[in-house]
Order: sequence, then C-alpha cells, then structure tokens
Amino acid sequence: MLLLDLGLVAAGLALLIGGGEALVRGASTLAVRAGLSPLVIGLVVVSAATSAPELAVTVGAVLEGEPGLALGNVIGSNIANILLILGLSAVLSPLVIRRQVVRFDIPVMLGVSILLVLVSLDGVLSLLDGVLLLGGLVIHASLSIIIGRKEASDVAHVPAAMPLNSNPVPLWLAMILVASGVGLLVFGAQTLVTGAVNIALDLGVSSLVVGLTVVAIGTSLPELATSLVALRRGERDMAVGNIVGSNIFNIGLVLGLPAILFAEGIALPSAAIALDLPLMLAAAVALFPIAFTGFVIARWEGALFVALYVAYLLYVVLASTEHDAATGFTSIMLWFVLPLVGITLVAVTSYEVGIYRGRAIARRASSETEESGSSGS
Repeated sequence: MLLLDLGLVAAGLALLIGGGEALVRGASTLAVRAGLSPLVIGLVVVSAATSAPELAVTVGAVLEGEPGLALGNVIGSNIANILLILGLSAVLSPLVIRRQVVRFDIPVMLGVSILLVLVSLDGVLSLLDGVLLLGGLVIHASLSIIIGRKEASDVAHVPAAMPLNSNPVPLWLAMILVASGVGLLVFGAQTLVTGAVNIALDLGVSSLVVGLTVVAIGTSLPELATSLVALRRGERDMAVGNIVGSNIFNIGLVLGLPAILFAEGIALPSAAIALDLPLMLAAAVALFPIAFTGFVIARWEGALFVALYVAYLLYVVLASTEHDAATGFTSIMLWFVLPLVGITLVAVTSYEVGIYRGRAIARRASSETEESGSSGS
C-alpha cells in the first residue's frame, strides 16, 4: 500500500506542476493583453498562478478533515520558498532585488506573516481571520497593479515577451490553458491529498509533518521552475519578486479563502502554532536584512539559507519519529547554530549599512564640491 500511496503523491505532484504551468502561461498572456507591466506580472499574476497548487491542496485537505495538512502545506511552502528556492537560486547566481520589492513587497510579506501568527494564537482560523488575511492580499495586489499600470504608461509599448515565461500564446489558447490548468490542479490536489494522508497513517506520523515536508516541497516546485527560468533569462530580480509575491498569496489566498468558505473555522494544530508558524515568520524576517544590504542576495547567503532549510527538515523528521538524536540535535541548533546565524546576520547587516551610508556621504560631498566649484567659476 505504501508504494501505491507514493505513486498517488507522485502523480498528484505531476498533475499540480502541469496544471500550474498551464495556468501560468494562460494567465500571463491575459495579463500582457491587459497591459500590465512585467514586474506586476511577476509579483501578482505569476505568483497567484504558482500558488494555485497550494490552494488546491489546502481546500482538498480541509474537505477531507485534515487541517494539519492544510496548514503544514502553507507553512512548509513559505519556508521552502525563502530558504530552499531563493537559497538555491542565489547559489546559482547572486539575486538582484528591486527597490520596490524591498521597500514595499517584503514589508507586506512580513506584515501578513505577523498577522497570520497573531490570528492563529486561539487555535482556529475563523471567518473574520480569513477576511483579514484575504483583505491584506487584495490591498497588496491592488496597489501593485496601480503601480504597474503607472509604470506601463511610462513606456512606449507593451513588451512582446513575458517575464518568467515563453512568448505569449494566442488569446483562445490562453483561455484553454487557464481552464485546463484549473482542472489539472483540482484533480492533482485530490490525488495528492489522498496519497499523503495514507502515507501519514502508514508511517504513524501526523498529516502536519507530511504537509511540512513532502507536500510543501512538491507544491513549491512551480516556484522553483519559475525562478530557474528567470535566472536563465537573466531576470534575477523577477525571481525574488515571484517568491515574495507567492508567499503573500499563500497566506492571504490559500489560507484566507478556505477560512471564509468554511465559516465554522479551520482548527490549527498546536504544534504548528508553537513552532512552525514562528519559524515561517523567522524565515521572512531573515530575508529583510539580507535583501536590504546592497539589494543583492549573495551566493554565501543563499548557501546559508539552504543549510538552514536542511537543518529544519532534519529536525521535523527526527522530532516526528521521536528519534534518539532529536534532543541532541535540538540543543545544538538552539544554543549554537541559530545564535551564530543571528550574530552573522547582524554583523553583515551593520557592515553593509555602514558601507551604504559611507557611499551616500561621499556622493553628497562630491556633489557639494561640484556645486561650489561651479559657483566659484
């Protein structure tokens, strides 16, 4: 039975990836025809499309009475997006981050992450909680579209090629791709949830653990594929924008919408509230100083993210199986590795901020010198 369940998970992931790809192609074409800027397509349209697998899995899990799988899918996907997907992308090529992403989108991601932690403290995602989460997403998406339309009006033409995607397809084909993508996502989610729940029962672990690991990594594969395409095309800034936008959609749409649809509330596992939600918030917080310093994620910073994600997966597996090494591993991470990482981030941030201020002072002094020279002549 275990092999059959593994086959169901693999088939479900394949359907989710195929459905997500079809949805990205179709939705991106429609967005280009609507005159949206490339940045908005990456931050809003593509992010929404690549979050569709998470939404399908979450709704399916809630319908099956598996709230742990639903929450674990979102938390694990957001952690994987930052630590694994961005980390691997930065290792392959340092990632450039646009100022708008640092000054607007990353703070919004932090804000909705904090909001999710706060509304989860009572152990239930209520209708009001869902409205708040979805409202935050709607505000962010609306402002992004307004900014994008302003940018698009500043250029002479709409780009012929779409970021993070192939050339636009005909309009009729785009509509077919959107419809077929949604169908594949629904069927793939049902298949994956069935297999994941059976695996959890066979191995004696909670559905939360399966959601945090196998399902989360699987539903993050569209984001990984999108980031790799962006790197191949030299659009390194779009890779970051897609991940940040996807995390915002995961919280606002993937958790907010089911909480509204199932008005009686979604029960949240206490283990996720105590550990995994704070870790998701910590990953978002860790991205801010790295992105702020020079607006670049360097290779060593990407490697650090990947190492932290591997350590997180090891902890989840060891803790869920109650392995003898779990206690020692937890102590090492809590009292040595995490403080060392924190000190390193603070030191690097302080150093980079000092360089940034020094350059600003030097530019100001240079401009004053040029002004005094021109007035003297």
